[in-house]
Amino acid sequence: MITIDMIMLYVLLLPLIVVCIAPLLSSKKATYLSSFSFLVPFFAILYCIIKGYTPEISIMTLSAPIGKIYLNFDYIAHAFGLTICIVSAMVALFALPYMEHRFEEMELNVKSEFRKYIFLYQFYAVSMLWLVYSGNLILLYVFLEIALITAFFLIYFYGYGNRRWVGQLYLIWSLIAGVLALAGIIIMGVSNNTLAFSTETIQGITTVGAIAWTLIFIGMVIELPVLGPHVWLPWAHAEAPTPLSALLSPLTVGLAGYVLLRIALIDYSFIAAYRMPILVYAIISSIYAGFSVFKQTDFKRLLAYSTVSQMGYMLAALCLGPFGLIGLVIQYMSHAFGKSILFSSAGGIIAVHHGLRDLNKMGGLHDSIPAISNAAVVGFLNLGGILTIGMIGEFFILRGVVETFGISTEGLPILLAMIFMFILSVWY
Repeated sequence: MITIDMIMLYVLLLPLIVVCIAPLLSSKKATYLSSFSFLVPFFAILYCIIKGYTPEISIMTLSAPIGKIYLNFDYIAHAFGLTICIVSAMVALFALPYMEHRFEEMELNVKSEFRKYIFLYQFYAVSMLWLVYSGNLILLYVFLEIALITAFFLIYFYGYGNRRWVGQLYLIWSLIAGVLALAGIIIMGVSNNTLAFSTETIQGITTVGAIAWTLIFIGMVIELPVLGPHVWLPWAHAEAPTPLSALLSPLTVGLAGYVLLRIALIDYSFIAAYRMPILVYAIISSIYAGFSVFKQTDFKRLLAYSTVSQMGYMLAALCLGPFGLIGLVIQYMSHAFGKSILFSSAGGIIAVHHGLRDLNKMGGLHDSIPAISNAAVVGFLNLGGILTIGMIGEFFILRGVVETFGISTEGLPILLAMIFMFILSVWY
């Protein structure tokens, strides 16, 4: 008898199997297969959400400090997984004409290079999907590193400008983040004798500890990133091939917020103890990046700074209790949908107008490419939270401010600052 557990395992294995199959096919068939391999789990996840299925699939049990390795299909993982699947499926379709144009521009053999590209793209996207369903921190870390390495190669091989330097910059910063997070994970494993997430049926991590929390927090702040560690992001997002930018900005960086959310659900004490400095840091970061957007003339760099601003939302939401955590999840989904549309629009403009990225030269695009222009408007509306899912996320974040601080001498300035953050995103 086929159970829901078996079905979910098979649909997660499908895009992983396609990693090996897609490079053997023609570019068009490989693209359609890649997109299909993410649409199948998308509809399976949607069905699980509607029916309320949250299965746990055991893979193996290892000795301490690793513990039980399993796949955790709870509602949080479903929300992130649903987003990853639909964005990855749509970007795969967009990437076919764009990457063929890019290969010709680089004077590379289209057929052979597309095989290499589709392998890296598929492996990159599927690693993020498996990351969010990992029920053990060591499994989560493995897929985080796979995402890092495949993204590095995509930048290194197919990026713009000084792509090799940019790829190395991205790799170094991401490795620093990964090493810090791994150190925190190891400390957690040693102190808990397991790295599995606790559920109703699985005895997992119960405490995090200040040192482990600090290491993981710093690592994920670099990965988000917010003000300070953000220096790598405008370079990576601007010079990456646009299909990678359409996954890196909407999906990958926000997964640092997912990791912080998972750790916070285990032990919220670190966030509770340092709530105010983290919140102030997140607000300053978001506002700084928001104003930096206005100085950009390169469309992709503008979108990159917008990502830094939006990640400030997620970090702030982490500090705002249950409502804030709900807002964090919705904000991830909103940012992913909006930013993937915008980076795809940027790629369309680059392909149609022979590398055009200068905003000062983009007047009248609606006349020449109305479909791309309209798509960009939808993307900006979503980021601004104007009658889109982004508005719901902003509501929960503001509700979190009120529930956490109240309308008081402490809470009112925070509330006004958050409202200004949201207005700033609408403004740019």
